[in-house]
Amino acid sequence: MIPTLLIHDHIIVAKLSYGLKVPFFDRWLLRWTDPTPGDVMVFKFPEKPEVYYIKRLIGVPGDEIRVSNGRISVDGREWAIEPLTELEQRGIKVSSDDETDKFSYFKERNGQNSDYRIRFFSEQKEQSDETVYKLGPKQYFFMGDNRDQSSDGRVWGVVDEKLLVGKAWMIWLSCEETLSSAPFVCDPTRIRWDRFFKRVQ
Repeated sequence: MIPTLLIHDHIIVAKLSYGLKVPFFDRWLLRWTDPTPGDVMVFKFPEKPEVYYIKRLIGVPGDEIRVSNGRISVDGREWAIEPLTELEQRGIKVSSDDETDKFSYFKERNGQNSDYRIRFFSEQKEQSDETVYKLGPKQYFFMGDNRDQSSDGRVWGVVDEKLLVGKAWMIWLSCEETLSSAPFVCDPTRIRWDRFFKRVQ
C-alpha cells in the first residue's frame, strides 16, 4: 500500500464502520452503511482467511471494472490520474534508503471524487493487459496503491462480503525498523514520529 501505508506502520481498524457482526462469526447482524470505493479496508484473505490483508476498495457489488496497466475504469468511467508536482513528490519519504527515482507518483481521483496517492515504476513496459471484472452480489474488488508491486484482486480475484473486517482509520505507531531480537517490536531509535495519529486516506 505504499505510499499510503509504509512497512512497519501500525494501524487502528474501525470494525464498526459499516455495521455489526455476530461475535466470532463472519455474518452481519446489522449494516448501517456500505463500503465506498476509495476506502482503505482490512479483510480476510480469500485463499487463507486466517491472514488479514489491507488494500484500497475499487469495486462494489454490480460494478464492471476494467484494469489496464494499473489504470482503472468502473462502469465505463475512467478514474483520472495526474502526476504529483515536484513539491508534492518531495514530501514523500518511503524509507531512509528508498530509491525514489525508480518510481513515479500520481494522484488518483475515483468515482466518489476523493483522491489519494499511488505509485508506478518510472520505466513502464508497453503491454496490453486489460482485464475486466464483473462483480456479483456481495463481491468486492481491491487493489494496492503500489500498483506495479501489489498482489491484489488482479492476482487472486474478488472478496466476499463476509470476509470484510473494517475500515483502516489511523496510524498509531510507525518505525523504520523493528528490533532484531523481537521482530514484532519497533526499534525505539527508528521511530517515524511524523506518522503518529495520521488518518489513513
